This record gives sequence, structure tokens and C-alpha cells, in this order.
Amino acid sequence: MGIGYRKLAGILRGGIERGDHPAGATLPKQDEIAAEYRVNIKTVRQAVGLLEAEGLVTPVRRRGTVVRPRPPMQRLGVERYAKSKWKSGTVAFGADREASGREWRPGEQTNAVSKVEADPEVAAALGVQSGTAVYERARLVKEGDLPTHTLTSYYRVEDVEGTPLVDPRPGPAGHGGGFAVLTQRGLEPDTVTETFHARMPTPNEAVELQLLAGEPLMVLRRTTSTREGRVVEFARGVHAASRFSWAYTFPMPD
Repeated sequence: MGIGYRKLAGILRGGIERGDHPAGATLPKQDEIAAEYRVNIKTVRQAVGLLEAEGLVTPVRRRGTVVRPRPPMQRLGVERYAKSKWKSGTVAFGADREASGREWRPGEQTNAVSKVEADPEVAAALGVQSGTAVYERARLVKEGDLPTHTLTSYYRVEDVEGTPLVDPRPGPAGHGGGFAVLTQRGLEPDTVTETFHARMPTPNEAVELQLLAGEPLMVLRRTTSTREGRVVEFARGVHAASRFSWAYTFPMPD
């Protein structure tokens, strides 16, 4: 009696985890797998489908079933926002790159800046009336030619008017990025609250981030406040889930 698709998936999964099929490699053709393990094609398809659902492989036209890369870059937790970093010129995504042994270039970030009406979520975060004019600063961040995430920040007009935060040129908003700009305005960031959830991408997001079929997103909400509790930035981000590992180091509360 032949093995079931779950057991076959376990065999293939083990081969991927051992490195028999490294990232970017193509699994054997389905008829070859069927012949090797003496199962029918339907069983192979079910096994491969299970691996796709787990995010281990993806079908690529004219290539076959390709093993996905494991998370290539750390996204730091509290360490990415260390004041010592942005006060010396290293922005948050640059801190992630450095921790991952990668170089970062300011030009790997695009910017689109405009005044918009605050939607209810933005208004609640910034403490203004819904519909109030706020600055929106939308960025697409890449590693080389590959997009990694988007981040869109919102600011009160009076906090950032005339500063580099409303400059649409590519790259961070000057030396140290937006947090340094806010500090120069007497609004030094002191506390960051981040929340995350996962979901599947919209068609536009899949194109913008060049996502593989079936790849989920990690969606970020970030609120940044001064020591006095004034919110100086609210941000929404969308990250390609397979391009990051998420690392947090912190003392345990009493």
C-alpha cells in the first residue's frame, strides 16, 4: 500500500530542511516523485499543495515547483529604533540591514509626499478631527531591485511643514531620517508602539512588492510619541512575509 500525501509531504519537507533542495532549487518533476515513492500523481499534487500552503515552495511557470528562500533579513525589534542609531545617521531599515550583514543605500527608499484628509484611524492616532489636513509620506523600500516593504507615515501639518519630511526626493529625510527631523523640531521620539497582523495581499500589493503566488503579508501599525505622550507620527506598513525574520530582545517585566 502506498504512502499518503501527508507522509509524502513530510518526506519532501525533510529534504528541504536538510538542504537537499536548497532555496531557489526546483523539486523533481511530479511524475518522477510519483515513480520514486510509488504513489499516484494525485497524491504528489496534494503533498506539493500542502508544502505550498506552508510557504515552503511555489509553482513557477516553465520551471516547476521552486523552493522558496528562507527569511533573509532580520527586522529588529526595539533595537532598530535605538536613539544612538538615528542620531548618528542610521535609519530603522538601515539598522535591519546592518544586523543582517547587508549594506544599505539611502536611494533604496522612494518617497511620495502629499497633503491628505485624515481618515478615522489616522485622526484618532494623531488626536485631530477626521478630515483634517495631514501630511502623508509614502515609501517603498527595496533591497537592490527587490521590494521588501512599504511604509506610509502621517504627521500633523504644523509638526513637519517646511522640513525634509515633506521633501519627495528618494531616501530618508536627511541625516538620521524622520526621527532626527522631529527631534530638531523639539518633538523627540521616545516611545514606539507597534502592532502586527497577517493577511493575503491585494492584487496591487502583490504587483508592487513582486510577491510569489500565495505569499502573505505582515501588516504594521506604528505609533510614535514623545516622552510627554504627544503622538508625532502614525504609520502603516506592509511587509513581504518571506523577506523578513522578526527579532525582539527585551528585559522581562516584573
